[in-house]
Amino acid sequence: MKPLFVLIMSMLMLLSCSKEPEKSREPVSAEKSLFEEVREQTIKNPKDAEAWYHLADLYENAQMHQEEVAALQKVIEIDPGKGYAYVKMGNAYNRLGRHQDAVTSFRTALKYFPKDPVLHNNLAVSYGKLGKTDEEIAYLKKAIALRPHYATARHNLGITMLKIGKREEALKQYHELSKIDTVVASSLKKEIDAKEK
Repeated sequence: MKPLFVLIMSMLMLLSCSKEPEKSREPVSAEKSLFEEVREQTIKNPKDAEAWYHLADLYENAQMHQEEVAALQKVIEIDPGKGYAYVKMGNAYNRLGRHQDAVTSFRTALKYFPKDPVLHNNLAVSYGKLGKTDEEIAYLKKAIALRPHYATARHNLGITMLKIGKREEALKQYHELSKIDTVVASSLKKEIDAKEK
């Protein structure tokens, strides 16, 4: 029984391989860029939040952040409950240097992801770019409270402490980082040493 099954399957595979490929009436899709395909999807179905989100990803990868923001705004318009769109929008705004808009987006994202340490860190960085050190420190500390071994947040807190002249606090972050990530700790130590000169 098994040899017969194998023989039939082999013959079917040979027959399927020997057929000439059928001519397609549509142009080969490889000729279209992925951008074009996704844009067409958004035109065909302008209420497709997933297509707009995918388009935003493509814009992000192409470093077209203004277009990324516009696509994410469409996502939120269609589905205001898509929390991660606010996170991505905050990141795009930061890349555009629009830090107040980034703060607004990240604060909205916190309603969906209140315990996300990366989100707290990103919000802190945005506040730092605006010169709002108290808020920056508060959100960095929250990020660390949520994830004590979060090396990036500890590094950022150390840099912020240096910025406001609290060297001992920066050293405290360095010592904690030494137990977590020696490369990041070394980076912070260089900053601390540079401030002494």
